[in-house]
Amino acid sequence: MIVVGSDHAGFRYKEMIKKHLGDVIDAGTFSEESCDYPAVAREVAQKIVSGKAQRGILVCGTGQGMAMAANKVKGIRAAVCGDTFSAKASRAHNNANILCLGARVVGEGLALEIVDAWLKAEFEAGRHTRRVEMIDD
Repeated sequence: MIVVGSDHAGFRYKEMIKKHLGDVIDAGTFSEESCDYPAVAREVAQKIVSGKAQRGILVCGTGQGMAMAANKVKGIRAAVCGDTFSAKASRAHNNANILCLGARVVGEGLALEIVDAWLKAEFEAGRHTRRVEMIDD
């Protein structure tokens, strides 16, 4: 299961991603009214560490604030990606469990390509496992 969340700046992209993916958990926000992104990032992160979702997608203006907030939760590896190569590598090498997108940085079509690339990519393990364990420690 995928959990999605956004702040007001990313709301439209979150709705677009929900439509694109279908069955997801929506952790908010639920309008373009100003809200505090750290609360949404925490909600998405908690759903992952609790096992209610396997991966998450967060959207704000740049993706940076969401990543910073989500990465405060132990067990979360949130990556800001603005291209498909970074999206694939964040999964393959870093086992990222949250994708962060910037609605003011990435166009709609590219955003969906990034989402698809990230969701299709798998963790390669091997030499990367030790490094991911170091991040988690």
